[in-house]
Amino acid sequence: MTQIEIRQVSADDYAAWLPLWQAYLSFYKTELPEAVTQSSWQRMLDPNEPTHAALAWTDGKAVGMVHFIYHRSNWAIENSCYLQDLLVAPQTRGTGVGRKLIEFVYATAKADGCNKVHWLTHETNATAIQLYERIAERPGFIQFRKAI
Repeated sequence: MTQIEIRQVSADDYAAWLPLWQAYLSFYKTELPEAVTQSSWQRMLDPNEPTHAALAWTDGKAVGMVHFIYHRSNWAIENSCYLQDLLVAPQTRGTGVGRKLIEFVYATAKADGCNKVHWLTHETNATAIQLYERIAERPGFIQFRKAI
């Protein structure tokens, strides 16, 4: 099997990250203004921001991405980590890239003093749910939201 390397993004990774980000937005049938994409990218690079990103690499090609955000919680002293976005390129799915990206977030968040990692997925994302049920617990909460 090809070696998978996971590492935090750097400014030089924009051209590798952007197609994965665009594929992620397409998967969820959404579009964002270019200004949002640029702002998000800059936040991921800023060490003073709680937003982080990593890419999975095989044979010099980015084949997966993950974005995660540290945040306060009223239920703990330590920060929590919200795994916001995760995508593995279709041709690489089933090879362990998704698991390695999540494990990278687990390790990074733990090293940075977080007490948990949590995330959401769409109820129709059956392939991802199969992985998530093997590596995390499903607490049973239902999300409600209202755009304001």
